[in-house]
Amino acid sequence: MSDTTNLWLYFLMVFGVIILPGMDMAFVMGSSLTGGRRAGLAAVAGTVVGGVCHMIIAATGISVVLKLMPGALLAMLLIGGGYIGWIGWSLMRVSSLTGPTLANGGHTVSQSFFRALATCMLNPKAYIFMLAVFPQFIHAERGSIWAQAGVLSLITACTQIGVYGALALVAAQAQTALTERPRANAWMAKGVGLVLMVAAVLTLYSGLVGLV
Repeated sequence: MSDTTNLWLYFLMVFGVIILPGMDMAFVMGSSLTGGRRAGLAAVAGTVVGGVCHMIIAATGISVVLKLMPGALLAMLLIGGGYIGWIGWSLMRVSSLTGPTLANGGHTVSQSFFRALATCMLNPKAYIFMLAVFPQFIHAERGSIWAQAGVLSLITACTQIGVYGALALVAAQAQTALTERPRANAWMAKGVGLVLMVAAVLTLYSGLVGLV
């Protein structure tokens, strides 16, 4: 298989993973709906940085160590699912108490960035992907492992920006439309919180199944 074909295959696999609803997608959507365009794009940036960190973890072999230590990976699964579930629950509680104020921004830019980074780093689906897929596209005979990892990281980042960036902009438009409807805004925030909680449960379940 040629290098070009190999990269296209990797792109298709990454796109297939990113386009599926999950913790990262839910958080980006939630940030845009409650904080507007800037918060949404900050969440996209945090997710992209998290993706780069995952690549570094995979390239340095830390992911292999995690695979040999099921307890450590299980802990990450529990922490990741619990964290995003807590964000969803907090959003539902805040929206029910202060729904009219959500139009003024539920997340600051910095909060959206760092929470998105933490969500991505604690996303069990990302670790499963790195353990199962990433090693298949790194070949020592084709040159520097870091150079290959850098190219794969660039493909992942561009795909994240394209998919999550578009989602953030669309959700931000919806948030703008809801600004004049505080009650609808509050129910929308509750819905986003529920989506985050469901995403946490489903991602945790899929991650646990992947470990079995």
